[in-house]
Amino acid sequence: MTTPELKHLLDQVPDTREIVLRRERTWSADHDAWRDACEDTWAAYRGWRLVRTRDSYLTYRAAQDREDAAHDTLAQTQMSRTTVS
Repeated sequence: MTTPELKHLLDQVPDTREIVLRRERTWSADHDAWRDACEDTWAAYRGWRLVRTRDSYLTYRAAQDREDAAHDTLAQTQMSRTTVS
C-alpha cells in the first residue's frame, strides 16, 4: 500500500473524538494522554539517536507534535477549571 492510498483510506474513517490510553485512568484523561505522548516522544527520540535515519527523525517529530498537542489540551482544560466566569 502506498502512502497516498493509506492516507485516502484513513481519511474515510470518521473522527469520533475519542482517545485511547495505555494506562489506567487517573484524575484526568487529558493528563494521561499527555503522559502517554511524552513516553512516545522519548522512545522515538531514543530511536532516532540510535538509528539516525530520515524515517526515525520523522517518527520522532510526529511524536513530538502529538505531545505538544496533548500538552496544549491539558493546559486548556486546566485553565478552564481555574478561570472564574
